[in-house]
Amino acid sequence: MASRLENAVSPYLRSHAGNPVDWWPWSAEAFAEARRRDVPVMVSIGYATCHWCHVMARETFADPAVGEWLAERVVSVKVDREEHPEVDAAYMAAAGAFTEQLGWPLTVFATPEGQAFFAATYLPPRAQQGMPSFREVVEAVVAAWHERRDEVLQSASGLQDALRAAAARPTGPLPAAGELTAALARATAELAGHEDSAHGGFGGAPKFPVAPALLMLHGRGLAGDAAAGALAARTLAALAASDLRDPVEGGFFRYATRRDWSEPHYERMLNDNALLLELAARLGDRETAGGVIGFLRDVMRVEGGFASGQDSESLIDGERNEGGYYALDAEGRTAQPAPPLDEKVLTAWNGLAIGALAIASRLLDEPAGAALAAEVADELIAAHVRLDDDGAMRLVRASRAGRASDAAATLEDAGDLAVGLLELAITTGEERYAVAARAIVDACRHAGERTGVPAALPGGGDPVLAAQGLATVDDVNEGSAPSGASAIARAALLLHRLTAEEAYRAMAEALVAAQLPAALERPIAFGATLQLASALAAPSQQLVVVAPEGEADDDALVVHARHAQGDGMLALALSETRAAAWAAAGFELLEGRTTAGGRTAAYPCTDFVCRLPVTSVDGLRAAGE
Repeated sequence: MASRLENAVSPYLRSHAGNPVDWWPWSAEAFAEARRRDVPVMVSIGYATCHWCHVMARETFADPAVGEWLAERVVSVKVDREEHPEVDAAYMAAAGAFTEQLGWPLTVFATPEGQAFFAATYLPPRAQQGMPSFREVVEAVVAAWHERRDEVLQSASGLQDALRAAAARPTGPLPAAGELTAALARATAELAGHEDSAHGGFGGAPKFPVAPALLMLHGRGLAGDAAAGALAARTLAALAASDLRDPVEGGFFRYATRRDWSEPHYERMLNDNALLLELAARLGDRETAGGVIGFLRDVMRVEGGFASGQDSESLIDGERNEGGYYALDAEGRTAQPAPPLDEKVLTAWNGLAIGALAIASRLLDEPAGAALAAEVADELIAAHVRLDDDGAMRLVRASRAGRASDAAATLEDAGDLAVGLLELAITTGEERYAVAARAIVDACRHAGERTGVPAALPGGGDPVLAAQGLATVDDVNEGSAPSGASAIARAALLLHRLTAEEAYRAMAEALVAAQLPAALERPIAFGATLQLASALAAPSQQLVVVAPEGEADDDALVVHARHAQGDGMLALALSETRAAAWAAAGFELLEGRTTAGGRTAAYPCTDFVCRLPVTSVDGLRAAGE
């Protein structure tokens, strides 16, 4: 049988190319084939560094008898959830109606029109511990399709209607600052109530880092909630000292299977490490931040950017082993092959890494971080940001070795990349990165205006889901990374502070308001939304420091600006020439900013009302900065 997956951009799909299963990639053609044959579609969703995805592949999909048996009953579609996050989100939402044990591999059975009518996660080859076997589940699904078709179609249609209605819930305006601050205090108190006082982190096993929630707690600490800030610092210290962190290469593993952070699942993901790098930098933890920077530079750097992840499994002395490589010291690792990388370059996660490296460079005085971020940013802008013949912007979701995936980009890609570029511009003083970020945000804002929402990706989302009329909502769960809505809102808020354009703040407020009710109900799952709410509740403060050409980086005002942080703060230190270039590019905050008689000058502003420039840190302190 000819494999349809052997030339896929996704390493996960290519790893299944040799299966005896007649796999189709995610495509309209797969569903058309199911309609032609009048059979259900089995959508199997996973990712390259997923341990149980590997297990199911070996146990079930590598069996020729299973492949032949499946081919007679269903059309089988293999999906990389990282390449197609909208597909994963749509089917994960539907799967919640059938199982509480959501995760990957996710196995969804759908009609030829794409509507889910049954779902499960890992299915063993033989029934065990009350769990049915893979064959038993498929047989039951196929029997229901042929013998109770009307019931199946009615159930599938009803589920889609419910999902569509949930996605269309109306929202009100963002609460006033005082009310919002009180709500945030309750949310942080709830998080504190879930702290594991013995081992750090939140809850029991399995235990995840939940970096977005930790970044929110740190921000609340800067806003005056000392207990919240201490909780963030305490949790990072526990993570850095635990088995979740690789002491040799510096990266963090995905999660721990035990409450004390031991027995990790050993995959290492780019998004987790980027956000934990940002947290470490903001907390001033040089050792932890330096370890993650080294991991990104030495392990994750691939052609076109950073790899999306590293596998948990490797070969140790020729035998497959999960985690065995990480039990070795540095010398021992040189004699063994490293776990394989998923060399797929994701726009969103690379954006997170660019931003984290830029922030770490700025706060920790590490120029190498900004240099690495700029390398990757330039590669991403060249290969993943495109203009159509009509001038419309298009983003590439993923690529590998310079070859772009045909998967649709998402709002997550736009938002995370824009934030990363803006943080890089602030760190380096290079306005061209801010100009590129503004073009991305403007394209999403204008696309949203055309469709009646605060922000949308130009060109729309996944075309197969759209053609099927399926609910294609953003995956708003932010346990491991910001949602698309939060990411583009953060970019818009940064642009508002650079330009004073109210349209950007209005965009951010609308996006946060839509997610705020859910965020206040489940703070641990909406850290990025709550962090933005905290920023919107704070007074908007700007600090611009303009230094003479060639001024040393250790100028006291420059250092002060580079180290400034806070949910409501934007600080920028740059030369007079660069300030003029920013102003010429339309960033109003830099308009008219010059040195003071050839001396470094600082301009402190609140809500764009700026005081007279000062030429010393003492002068800034006297002005209340």
